[in-house]
Amino acid sequence: METGFTDRLVPTLKLTLAGTEHTIPSGNVRTFELDLCGWGLEGWVEFLVVDDQGRGGKQKDEILADFLEADLGEVSLELKASFTDSPTMPEVTSLQVKGLIIDKSLTEMPATMAKGAPLLHRRYSVHFCDAARLLWRQHHPTVLYTSKTLKDVFDAHKGDKISLTYDWTDGLETSCPMIFLGLDPDSGASFYDFMLWYVDTRNGVLSYDYTEQGYKLSAAKDASGTPLDLRPEDVAEVEVVFPEVIRHDVTVLNSYTESTATEAITQEQAVSGIRQDILLRTPIADEVQARVTLETARLKIRGLEVELKWRRLPAASFTPGMLVKLPGTTGFSAAGVPASETFRVRRMHLRGEAIEAGADSEHQGTTAGYHFSMSSRLERKDETYVELPEYRAPRYPRYIEGKIVSEVGEDTHETWQAYTDSETSVDSYKVKIPLWENQIITVPFNANLQPGQFYFPAYKGSRVLVAMDFQQAWLKRFLDWRAGARMPSDGQGVQLLMGKTTTSGTAMKHYYEDAKPVFQLQRINDKDTAKIEVKEGSLLILVQEEQS
Repeated sequence: METGFTDRLVPTLKLTLAGTEHTIPSGNVRTFELDLCGWGLEGWVEFLVVDDQGRGGKQKDEILADFLEADLGEVSLELKASFTDSPTMPEVTSLQVKGLIIDKSLTEMPATMAKGAPLLHRRYSVHFCDAARLLWRQHHPTVLYTSKTLKDVFDAHKGDKISLTYDWTDGLETSCPMIFLGLDPDSGASFYDFMLWYVDTRNGVLSYDYTEQGYKLSAAKDASGTPLDLRPEDVAEVEVVFPEVIRHDVTVLNSYTESTATEAITQEQAVSGIRQDILLRTPIADEVQARVTLETARLKIRGLEVELKWRRLPAASFTPGMLVKLPGTTGFSAAGVPASETFRVRRMHLRGEAIEAGADSEHQGTTAGYHFSMSSRLERKDETYVELPEYRAPRYPRYIEGKIVSEVGEDTHETWQAYTDSETSVDSYKVKIPLWENQIITVPFNANLQPGQFYFPAYKGSRVLVAMDFQQAWLKRFLDWRAGARMPSDGQGVQLLMGKTTTSGTAMKHYYEDAKPVFQLQRINDKDTAKIEVKEGSLLILVQEEQS
């Protein structure tokens, strides 16, 4: 539970509503609450606005008309200590946060409780958060990219309200044959969930810059900058926290029958026999090794953390991501926390409620008194564990229609083609996806649903259903008959077509004629025909060439 205290603060609140900026006097800010994390923020603030023209006064509520609009609103809140008792008089800096409004409300407060009494005040409340958390949680794109990087994908979706920078070459700047976002709103995973899932499962770091109000995707936490020295007079309580230690090993399994693999990854705190298995199915040995490398890096043992409860808002403000040093006085170096160690601020929580409950108290004041509480969680500078909010993993596969590609023969020939990867020697089909500008992806060239003794590769132009995963795809089934394959229903015929076209190929048919079965094997090459036909009481063998 947070330690509460009273303090006089200088809150500066600005709202941008319907394109107009409104500044709220410090004394009119009644309550505020902030949850600040390394990956973003969420906040609430309430304030009063006087509108006493109904009583003959001169103050008018200039916010109301813009507040009622549905336009995207922005909040800027600064908190600054109004005084300090330090003999060295440190420079007073403000804690600044900005966000987009999630929801809002207002309450009209009449001058008296009597029915029909004129209006005196309005109490406004806004709930806000960082831009990506608001906007990307409503963003559910379904789109295919080929020969693009993940950086290209994030840049394509950030819009004009979200700022992104990158320092993650391996994770974001490698060109990928295929990237598919199938973020179905019915399954719950949004683009925000996708980002968190990608960062978490690829061992990356998401950080939020409170100065620039932007995000950074990186391979490691930032350890640069000069640590801020915390003052012992400002801290009420120090708690050392030891997070849960993971007790499992990891095993990467590859079930590919021609080259099965079992790669064990161990860590010294694991309990014997407790493990997590990662199952793959790939013919490419490098993919197995890459997964082993990734899971080894993700197997992180968390170090101790420090929870600080504050007795006042510090004069020198800080935000998550900044480096700090604990005071070197007695009480701060206990329980294995050396005073010389540098920590990173990971999370903060602040709450303030006006001391004076009356609507007119502190009105238009430049400072205000609050019942205030503040806590912060620190981690060691070299801590590799990355805290992220809860998220829903994207659900794959999604099913998309495509057409088989073959470059063998003429455009009208229904040929098949296996494309061999020059690096892995793996064969694949190419499939064109008309929905997204005829981009071409690869899928495994295999027997699919047929047993191995049938060799009938998918032919050019086949309309197929493709199962799409994040970075791979496969044929699910075929969706249409080949040209000339369908037979009249009254003859209950079936047939097997082989060859390039209806005028260059072989057909094997079975159908009924006058309720009697007929079997036919026919080869055609332009005007040349060879046919064997077996039916009731006859066997026909015919070889002929049509005359011009």
